[in-house]
Amino acid sequence: MCLAVPGQVVTIEDDPLRTAIVSFAGVTKSISLAMVPEAQVGDYVIVHVGFAISRLDEEAARRTLQTYADLAASGSSDATDG
Repeated sequence: MCLAVPGQVVTIEDDPLRTAIVSFAGVTKSISLAMVPEAQVGDYVIVHVGFAISRLDEEAARRTLQTYADLAASGSSDATDG
């Protein structure tokens, strides 16, 4: 299964891959914006294996992140039951 995660663009470098620092709930990673040339600092992007693959609006990003948090919380109690 593949998982793409929303993150917020913090900085962008002017290099061939348009390398950016993206924050995932405070955890930052270096990713490429080459496939999303319109992305700007402050935008939310969907990231998969180190590449931003699309932009999304802030509300959609927040809903997605909340869904991930809800799933993680519901799964954590299951892991301790058995």
